[in-house]
Amino acid sequence: MLGGMFLWFILLWILLMAGLLGIGGFFMFRKFLKRLPKEDGKSELDWQEHYIEKSSHLWQEREKTLLDFLVEPVPELFRDIARAKIAGKIGELALEEKASRVTEDHVIRGYILATPKRDHKFLRKRLKEKQIDETPYHALFQ
Repeated sequence: MLGGMFLWFILLWILLMAGLLGIGGFFMFRKFLKRLPKEDGKSELDWQEHYIEKSSHLWQEREKTLLDFLVEPVPELFRDIARAKIAGKIGELALEEKASRVTEDHVIRGYILATPKRDHKFLRKRLKEKQIDETPYHALFQ
């Protein structure tokens, strides 16, 4: 028979592995849902890539630097994914407005629209550090 301490170790190991597999499965399932095509035949990620590709010539170094600065608080593991999602939304805004280039306004509005409300406090903190007035965007924070 198994001893008391070893039995507890095995039980905790099983619970840990089940928990980690559940967490990993959750994130894989979310990625799967984003890859599913919508009514128009393109998925969320396809549209994101489309907007990034179509608006890439509109970006200037100053706006790229601002986006990198705003995305810094995101953990490094997720930073590239967050940057791509936000850049897709910024590109969408710029293309819808037929802008000649991406502006600081597009970057801030795109960040607000692409991120969940719980992340807006980090944006406000970063805007204060850059001394950018957030009052024009107050309605978007609601």
